[in-house]
Amino acid sequence: MPNNVKNPLICDPETGVCEIPTMEHIFEKIEAEKAITKPIRVIYYTDPICSSCWGIEPQLRKLKLEYGHLIDFEYRMGGLLRDWNYNDGIITKPEDVAQHWNDVSYYFQMPINGDIWLEDPLHSSYPPSIAFKAAQLQDEQKALLFLRRMRELLFIEKKNIAKWEHIAMAAVDAQLDVNKLNEDYLDGNAEQNFLEDLELARQLGIRGFPTIIFIDEDGIEQNVYGARPYTDYEIAIQKLLPICKKTNYDTSLKNLFSLYPSLTVKEYAELADTNIIIAKQILDELHRTENLKRIETKNGNLYSLKL
Repeated sequence: MPNNVKNPLICDPETGVCEIPTMEHIFEKIEAEKAITKPIRVIYYTDPICSSCWGIEPQLRKLKLEYGHLIDFEYRMGGLLRDWNYNDGIITKPEDVAQHWNDVSYYFQMPINGDIWLEDPLHSSYPPSIAFKAAQLQDEQKALLFLRRMRELLFIEKKNIAKWEHIAMAAVDAQLDVNKLNEDYLDGNAEQNFLEDLELARQLGIRGFPTIIFIDEDGIEQNVYGARPYTDYEIAIQKLLPICKKTNYDTSLKNLFSLYPSLTVKEYAELADTNIIIAKQILDELHRTENLKRIETKNGNLYSLKL
């Protein structure tokens, strides 16, 4: 076993990668299946507690608006943190993550409050990952809302999403059947799907998150590894579909909030193609004068329409 295993929650801000511990693998890397339903199949390997994955939410939201007619997104869970005793304790301890999260919040310009690791640290990322697979058994779109809400609870509201009470809270907000979610979470079906995700990750050679694999109808791949600028994802698509046309969408706040129930400043800036300072001024002004809710943290805010 290697002796250089690091904490997988300490992501490299330069590459934007949260890397899982390297182990010896005896296998030949397989090729991902070709795109079928749309010109491009996208396999997105992520984890609910991956800070770099939260960091690329603005890029992915824009990608879906501009190229959603061409790409079929497939969300897979990667198992970032099994537990704190994994690899005989080489992965250090939760307290080490707190300051790092505060630092990468500034780097990604996304609100992340690292104090969760001092106040109520998660013991594993497996419970929210399995819960997501349970949500997928109900409804794929609601599962994505559920994943988003779990991340908001974790990164912004400092809620331990390894605990069922907070998983259930996110499920209610995503309009999932909480009882059915609990059944699927406990009966082994969701866990089996999670384990299949882990096995596929091993076969594909996934070593960190976020990893996004773009595959065309001929099986040709373009990989984007780590948190990258929007243009990197766009280039990956254009290499596979050189003559593709992106969709022009309405960048008004009214339309954006109709598509996405909540927005960070960085997300609004990315989606509206505006300066992040101007984006914050616009959102804060609407919070003062109109029906806009603001959740404040020491590292940034989250905005949503008041119900």
